[in-house]
Amino acid sequence: MSDVAFNPELLDFDKQGGLLPAVVQDAANLRVLMVGYMDRAALQKTLEAGQVTFFSRSKQRLWTKGESSGHFLQLVSIDTDCDHDSLLVLARPQGPTCHLQRTSCFPAAPGGFLAELDALIATRENDRPEGSYTTRLFEAGTRAIAQKVGEEGVETALAAVVQDDAALCGEAADLLFHLQVLLRSRGLALEDAVEVLRARHRG
Repeated sequence: MSDVAFNPELLDFDKQGGLLPAVVQDAANLRVLMVGYMDRAALQKTLEAGQVTFFSRSKQRLWTKGESSGHFLQLVSIDTDCDHDSLLVLARPQGPTCHLQRTSCFPAAPGGFLAELDALIATRENDRPEGSYTTRLFEAGTRAIAQKVGEEGVETALAAVVQDDAALCGEAADLLFHLQVLLRSRGLALEDAVEVLRARHRG
């Protein structure tokens, strides 16, 4: 996300016949979800309603993603490139973005794995599937999870001291996983911690 405030007045709609390409990314894991086009009216509706809206070149009208399927794209932010003739939209998808019921219109689009893991942990917390290690952690409670994070932190530090790279990576992975579970047990997400880091960086 840009540190510069988004200013629609700077956009160059005239360069491409009144339309700007808009790349949509999942705000949680930065996976590219789709590409559409916005005219001034689509951009204004997106900003006002908070649901990503495009100008459909085939329908020749404004089209809010999800208006038929219910799989809306909830707006998080919009940024523009250095030439002010294309848009980067961060959104939270409310279901599959692709009309083929895929997460993304680009089947192999990469996303941040930690964010994917965080989403899976949130699902485990809600569903509590029987036999799941994550379920057992949540049912043990926050205090037990916190103790596990402490244990993994010590093991990570010890692996670093003995200079065993493979062990260090393994223990660090365990620490990251249990830390995410701990955050979820307190009603928080990994992104909440990341946002603190982001704010410190900007400061």
